[in-house]
Amino acid sequence: MTVPEKAELLEKLKQGGFAVPDFIYVPALEFDTENFADLDNFLGKHREGFKVIARSAHPEEHRFKGGTFDSLETYADVGGIKYARNKIIKLAETSRHLGVARQQRFAHAPELDLRQMGVIVMPFVDGSSVMAKMISNYWEFGYCRDRIHKVQSEPYITRTPHDRRLVQLSKDIQAYLGFRCEIEYIISTDGSIHVVQAKDISKIDTLEEEESQRSISLDGIRRIRKRRNYRERPVYVMDNKTFYINVISQCEEIVGKCTASDISRVIESINAYEAHFEAFALRHERYAVLGLAIQDPGDLYQIASHYLDDIPELQAELSRALHNNLYQIDIFLSEADTLIAKDKFRVNLCSHDAYGIDTVRNPIWTVYWNVDRHESVVNEFKSVGFTTGDTVGIDVGVEERPTVYRL
Repeated sequence: MTVPEKAELLEKLKQGGFAVPDFIYVPALEFDTENFADLDNFLGKHREGFKVIARSAHPEEHRFKGGTFDSLETYADVGGIKYARNKIIKLAETSRHLGVARQQRFAHAPELDLRQMGVIVMPFVDGSSVMAKMISNYWEFGYCRDRIHKVQSEPYITRTPHDRRLVQLSKDIQAYLGFRCEIEYIISTDGSIHVVQAKDISKIDTLEEEESQRSISLDGIRRIRKRRNYRERPVYVMDNKTFYINVISQCEEIVGKCTASDISRVIESINAYEAHFEAFALRHERYAVLGLAIQDPGDLYQIASHYLDDIPELQAELSRALHNNLYQIDIFLSEADTLIAKDKFRVNLCSHDAYGIDTVRNPIWTVYWNVDRHESVVNEFKSVGFTTGDTVGIDVGVEERPTVYRL
């Protein structure tokens, strides 16, 4: 049986005397055979907390970037663990599918048999997440997902952690493991430091990118790392206003015939739109999305969804397709490392998205213009002629003011 790197390194750290929470690795075979004696015994020691966390632990997971697969809080019983594993697999097949496919395409990640998905079960520790790694010759600490305070701050990176023990502890862990590693801690409410994950990052490249030029001035940028002030990306121009108008015009043709005619042409156009941006994501390892209209512009989504209300059997099919389309758009956007849109949109960053090792070379940027300038900025982009497939350059000037060039 191949033990995943995640479980192997946790066991090694536990044997080395580091503060790893009690845990158990449950391989896929035990789910197949329903052999839960060890798991049930483990959970029996932690039922007073009512809740545990189940972390994905596939034997090939170390070949994917951190955060590709999910960790879920669940009930401290066998049923809860089975539910969490099934949910982790389901998410890998759906919302994580494009991310997995892109890593297989661009990073030579292997084909996966998701039936081999195991889980690492730990008692739930209430606290904040901190991720540590050595960059060049200094340690950096990323803070995210603070479960303790009601008022939350944006994710941030610092070289000076809130507790100086984190610096020496990180050095000790790296020296003990014998390779450059990324370490995830949970800081509990009483200030205790728990080591919940370590990842070998010794083979991950963090080289810098180059610069270039050309122009629309925007209002600001959100980014965790600020060592780079320029990047170039192929761009996907998203205009969902035009998309919904096209759907409505096709529905109008159906209504005009006064017959419950086949809606397949409308559904095919929706599917073709989704296939277009998924194909774009699979052609480009790193890409930007220019959001001329991302979410429902005005009431167009509602109008499109209910245009066939007088033909209920067709309306239900159309509504399902449009609702699923929103989900597919969200997956596509989550794979972009650069979002150019009005200030209404923010990328919801988890710890790996914000400061994982894979973000050192390519951190997520959100480049925005103020909402009150939306129409004029969209018109500027259209007049300059930005289209899907163009390469854009983003130059961050003084006071964090970005300029976007069509190259």
